[in-house]
Amino acid sequence: MSSAYLLVSHGSRDRRPEIAMQQLAKLVCKKLPKNYNSSNSEHLVGIATLEMSPQPLHEQIQQFAKSAFGDAWVGLRLRGVSQNENRLKIVPLFLLPGVHVMTDIPAEVTLAQQAVGQDMMIELQPYLGSHPNLEKLLAKQIAAIKAEAWILLAHGSRRPGSQETVLAMAASLGSVAAYWAGPPSLESRVKELVAAGYREIAILPYFLFAGGITDAIAASIEELKLQFSAVNFQLAEPLGASAELAELIWDLTDR
Repeated sequence: MSSAYLLVSHGSRDRRPEIAMQQLAKLVCKKLPKNYNSSNSEHLVGIATLEMSPQPLHEQIQQFAKSAFGDAWVGLRLRGVSQNENRLKIVPLFLLPGVHVMTDIPAEVTLAQQAVGQDMMIELQPYLGSHPNLEKLLAKQIAAIKAEAWILLAHGSRRPGSQETVLAMAASLGSVAAYWAGPPSLESRVKELVAAGYREIAILPYFLFAGGITDAIAASIEELKLQFSAVNFQLAEPLGASAELAELIWDLTDR
């Protein structure tokens, strides 16, 4: 049985997340078993986006399948010969169980599976934010910065129940949760902490990569510094492409 792996992110007009995804794909590629064909291994880990792409995700999945398994697979498919020992594993690189993870991506995977028929199995793996060891990566970032109080700042989701994941993560990290796209906001959390007497506040962006939103967060913190001049603010980095993150992603491919 041959497997290929497609890492799916949200997509952005900013080039930085795409570059980071390419770096991450290379790191995941290094996790492939040694018995994989080394000359073709770089084609077995790819990236795709749910949004901001000229092609819908289900078409990106089909295109990647062709590049991963080669023209031989396409030829067999056209002749009606099954080659369902090929498996394509889709790993959603999302941190929250929002609408994209729970509804949009499964729908796109279903469309892709319908298009390829039984020629291969397309398997949707758990989303990145569900990995139990993700907390360790975040705790490592927190340990590198000295602060009296921490705010875990997530994007937020309109899907009911998605905030529970952030609240649980924040509690385990000894921080409070805030959301960029909904209440409670970063500013409201800062006001609460300042009123409680904290003067060293650090913000951990619960985002995969640097991009337009993290730039906006940094600008917002500069405004907070003017509003609360007696407070020392620090901003941690988002997760970023790392060997540790690649290890978590590879573990998800086997779940």
